[in-house]
Amino acid sequence: MIERRGIVAPAQPPLLELDDARLMRGENEILHGLTLRIEPGQHTAIVGPNGAGKSTLVRMIHRDDYPLARDDGKAAMRILGRARWDVFELRKHLGIVSGDLQQRLIGEDLVDGLDAVISGFFASHVLSFNHRVTDTMRAVAHGALERLGAAHLAHRRFATLSTGEARRVLIARALVHDPGALLLDEPTTGLDFVAQRTLLESLRGLARGGTTVVLVTHHLEEILPEIDHVILLRDGRVFAQGPKDDVLRSATLSAQYGAPIRVRRDGGYYHAELDGDCAAP
Repeated sequence: MIERRGIVAPAQPPLLELDDARLMRGENEILHGLTLRIEPGQHTAIVGPNGAGKSTLVRMIHRDDYPLARDDGKAAMRILGRARWDVFELRKHLGIVSGDLQQRLIGEDLVDGLDAVISGFFASHVLSFNHRVTDTMRAVAHGALERLGAAHLAHRRFATLSTGEARRVLIARALVHDPGALLLDEPTTGLDFVAQRTLLESLRGLARGGTTVVLVTHHLEEILPEIDHVILLRDGRVFAQGPKDDVLRSATLSAQYGAPIRVRRDGGYYHAELDGDCAAP
């Protein structure tokens, strides 16, 4: 229980809690005993090199993959305190943005930006004759685009949008249910540095506005200043986790990547570069 000004309120369950979570793909174990915890409102970055298990973790959270059952009967993964979720209900609490959806929508040539956002209400790729779209849905979709500075994309065909424009539409799509948290899987992949910074500033606005941001990336430069909690993955395991200033150190990153890395901070953002003579801070 949490007590504020004499009022006792129930504590919120963790946004995400993994307890010795293991995941198999065929005969190969991809995730090895992951144990981590992300609280509501705790902006978090999940960082690791290619092959660290980041995308597999996202698929597991999205319920595309499932962790192995534990011998003791306890749940290996809980989202908002629950081990079992209907995927459509989950999306109302945790919006997930990944490149897979972008490719599917590009293939739907008649989808415009607004329809792509509205389709988020139905967890579908396109709007069909059996989808009843209300004026309220259209207003919410327009509002979500406006939050991302993308209202001008409402009537542009999705297939004609730049990568950066498409990402903002996808984030708006995830926002139509007003979820408490967003999970973004490599959101700046394929963006030039101007589009990258524009998207990151949009995410900063969401973080400051009360939406919990969980950012999955292998670039330190993408970690928003608002993010204070960092989880490092390596080879399907948690390598380190904790406050950003404690985790993002030259010695820790050098050990994680197996290469000499120097970490520096500039304007609230962190940067990493190879260094032949990198010393711990």
